[in-house]
Amino acid sequence: MSKKKDFDLMLESILDVNSNNVWDLTEEQIAQLWEKEMTEEGFSSSEEKLLNTIRLSFEVVHYNPNDEREVKKYENTDWVTFPRSDAKKGCVAIRRKYIKRITDLSYENVKHITAAMLLELIDRNFGGGWDSIPLSIKDIIESSFDISTTQLPTSRIHAKGGTLEKKVAQGYEVLEVEKGTWTEAIFAKKKEPVVKLRCNSDQKYDEDGNLIVDNDDEELDDDRIDDGDDEDLDNDDTFYSSYAAEAEVKDETEEGFPIEE
Repeated sequence: MSKKKDFDLMLESILDVNSNNVWDLTEEQIAQLWEKEMTEEGFSSSEEKLLNTIRLSFEVVHYNPNDEREVKKYENTDWVTFPRSDAKKGCVAIRRKYIKRITDLSYENVKHITAAMLLELIDRNFGGGWDSIPLSIKDIIESSFDISTTQLPTSRIHAKGGTLEKKVAQGYEVLEVEKGTWTEAIFAKKKEPVVKLRCNSDQKYDEDGNLIVDNDDEELDDDRIDDGDDEDLDNDDTFYSSYAAEAEVKDETEEGFPIEE
């Protein structure tokens, strides 16, 4: 097996690993959590799901610990290894996936890089600037970053009070790509994570989508109606005089509704 070392673990159990926190763990931390938990009852049923989660951020391979060539390849190298709970399934070796090229980006890993790292990847893309990036990769990038570009004569790109200065002041990272006597400036800033709001309602619906009315509420409403004096209502001129048969409909702007531009 690979070198062993104790680490300050951010999680109490390997079962707590998910698609968000797996990016913050090291290979050694995962191995330590795995071996700590693997002898627990029922762990084997969670192994495949855990390995799929680990694959988001790490390369994962299975190897035979009785094969000298495979042992030499995966143990005591840059891979970290740990056994499966079922010895018949052999061992697992993992190592961090490194984003070396812009084409290595995915909708998942792009969330876990900085704007500076992104621009470094773009800079390595043959120096072609933003337009050289395939549309599919642009979509991935823009799912997590605000991107804007500008092209100006190189002599004006750093003009005081210009676009570059303003964007940097707004927190954007910038990459300058020289194109002859012109320079393209690519600006990138991480998007704020979107918080999904959940609406909890006490209302219940049946299988057909119809609102289920609580019988207790119906009885309460009936009691309220019965307690009233119908004759008094019939003879109460003020009750009917306060009701207009047809109300004047005002324009939305007069009612203060927001106008969609």
